[in-house]
Amino acid sequence: MKCDIKDKKLAAMGAARIEWAGRDMPVLADIAKDFAKSKPLKGVKVAACLHVTSETANLMKTL
Repeated sequence: MKCDIKDKKLAAMGAARIEWAGRDMPVLADIAKDFAKSKPLKGVKVAACLHVTSETANLMKTL
C-alpha cells in the first residue's frame, strides 16, 4: 500500500499508543478473537474512510 511517512522515528510511539488503546477495548478484542477463528471476511477487501486514531487502528486490525 502506498503511503507517505513524514517521520519514521515516531513509529514506535504510534505502535505503543495503538497497543494501549487496544487494551481498553474489550468488546473489540472479543470480536477480534471470534474473527480470528471464523475468518468471516476472508477474501473480502475492506476499505474505510476514518479519522486516524489509535482506536480506529485497532478497528482496522480487527477487520
